Amino acid sequence: MEFYHLIRGSLGGITKTGNTHARRVLVEGAWAYRYPAKVSRQLQLRLENQPKMIQDISWKAQVRLCKRYQRLVAKGTVAIARELVGFVWAIAKEVPVTL
Repeated sequence: MEFYHLIRGSLGGITKTGNTHARRVLVEGAWAYRYPAKVSRQLQLRLENQPKMIQDISWKAQVRLCKRYQRLVAKGTVAIARELVGFVWAIAKEVPVTL
């Protein structure tokens, strides 16, 4: 996420070549960022069992995406969904693989 300032020009939209269901869920999830960032009681209970690294990434994602949503309201939620994928990827890299 820190390398976005190095990219010049437009990143483009979410391509239609991937999983349709995943793309739809990401865009629907991006709508949640129209509300201010906060940790509700229910969210706090879910975060208690997560490693500190995951909690930090999720809070960073929530704060950043809420701010981005307010700036990008006119452009739609696809840009937010694209950034959400980056945070999901960061969390996935932190979680150990269990088979």
